[in-house]
Amino acid sequence: METEPCCEEHKDPAVEPSEPEAISESADRDSHTKLPCGSAEEGEELCGKELAETECCAEESKSAEIKSPSDPEQESGGTECKEQKKLKKTNSWKMVRFQDPSQEDDVLERDSSAESLFPEYALKEWTTSTFEELFVAEDWQDITEDRLLRKKVLESSAPNALRPTWGQEVSVKMQCVLEDRTVVEKDCKLVFVIGEGDVNQALEECVIAMQQGEITLLLADSQYAYGLLGREPDIPAWAPLLYQLQLLDIREKPDLLTLAIADRIRIGNQKRERGNFHFQREEYCLAARAYCMALDMLTTRCKDGINGSVKAEEEEVQEYRVKCLNNLAAAQLKLEQYDEALHTSRDVLTLEPNNVKALYRTGKLLSDMGEYKEAMEVLKKALKLEPATKAIHVELSKLVRRQSGGNDTQEWKAKPAEMLGDNSRTFCGSF
Repeated sequence: METEPCCEEHKDPAVEPSEPEAISESADRDSHTKLPCGSAEEGEELCGKELAETECCAEESKSAEIKSPSDPEQESGGTECKEQKKLKKTNSWKMVRFQDPSQEDDVLERDSSAESLFPEYALKEWTTSTFEELFVAEDWQDITEDRLLRKKVLESSAPNALRPTWGQEVSVKMQCVLEDRTVVEKDCKLVFVIGEGDVNQALEECVIAMQQGEITLLLADSQYAYGLLGREPDIPAWAPLLYQLQLLDIREKPDLLTLAIADRIRIGNQKRERGNFHFQREEYCLAARAYCMALDMLTTRCKDGINGSVKAEEEEVQEYRVKCLNNLAAAQLKLEQYDEALHTSRDVLTLEPNNVKALYRTGKLLSDMGEYKEAMEVLKKALKLEPATKAIHVELSKLVRRQSGGNDTQEWKAKPAEMLGDNSRTFCGSF
């Protein structure tokens, strides 16, 4: 979700990530997990296109960043302190933001500039100490027993100050640097729900150990942050991170039934984007979890009144539910949860009976499960809707061979009007 090789072709940040299931080559070798690609070569081409679509929201988020090309040291003219000179800026992936947009007027967007959010705490640990020194420093507290997540309180709260618990929503001011003091994350008001995977594990574990108003340093080993994969383009693989954090506010998570449809759409799509982020990293369990939470938000159960505006919002909710369900099915296939993927694909068809991706996936799964008659009906419907899609023809040919006991002489014969031409399509668009 960090690199956008061709994202400029997909401007709409709400566009479904067009079946991110084509990312993992190893899982695609399994007959159950192949995307509608028609052939291996087409599948490889599709993978790149879908990966780019999955990452579009990251490109969208970067447009809001402050991109000062100058180094702080050059700006200072040599007059700034040594600590400030060490700080550099870089691009950064936008984190999930859950606050009501109407309350954001006085909240600056998170940026990647070198200007500190905590100018009064430009102390040695934050600016020049090596991370190796901090991991063994005696005046730091261990958050976890493995000593890979440590904190140092810079400003304590009142003794009776509140502590958050799992499931509560918090607001945090934070900035983060690599060991060379490159700024990689910065947000003056990051809002997330503890325990829902909206942010990395380091932030969740630290915030739950803080009191409201507390300011602290957090040193996180890579396994609590971005691990082996890092986070392109700014966080290398296995990179430990150093945060400055302040816990601004603690509150209960909003009740779903009290939220307007527009708010549920906004939060649901943020959860979906987080799922796309995990899917691109092949963290399929986390992706599936994020998609399920998005589906919980994308509902119209509450009574918002009946008018044209609400009807349009309900249609939008259904559109995003279809996208989440398709993506959830893709993650379930990667996890080899074939029964669940079939159930999810059928949920898509309940909402959108002519969704070709869901039809193809449902037909393929039924065929793999030996339900040939139903599989033939579903795949024929998909072919009628998309007669130039090679993948459907390939799957129908396989289905006929299976029905005939593996006799290769019998294959699916497309009608002359449906024969493939040079303009034949694979499932590389968004539905």
